[in-house]
Amino acid sequence: MDADEREIYYFLKSWTQEFISAREVCRRAGGKRRYRNEPDWAKPALLRMVERGILDVDPAGHYRLKPPPTNWDKRKRRWASPHIANILKNSGRDYSDSIIVIEDTDLDAYYENL
Repeated sequence: MDADEREIYYFLKSWTQEFISAREVCRRAGGKRRYRNEPDWAKPALLRMVERGILDVDPAGHYRLKPPPTNWDKRKRRWASPHIANILKNSGRDYSDSIIVIEDTDLDAYYENL
């Protein structure tokens, strides 16, 4: 993603399920100075993001982040190292409830790979 697409991505990330108009994205994602100088700065980037499959468009022309597919597991469980995994498995306790999952970075990586 280039810088414009990244600004749009982080703005739309805060509005996960809602569709936002292109004009509103232009106003809010880049700041008011950028909107004053270039009112339609985000429209080419929005079209590129739709072509790449990052954004969904509704019939009214509003945009939102495309939700990840249902088979994409954002809660991947990874151990820090094989040695720690063996120590925890041999301890006899179940640590499946204590696993810390960082979901936000996994989701960012998913959209970055599109």
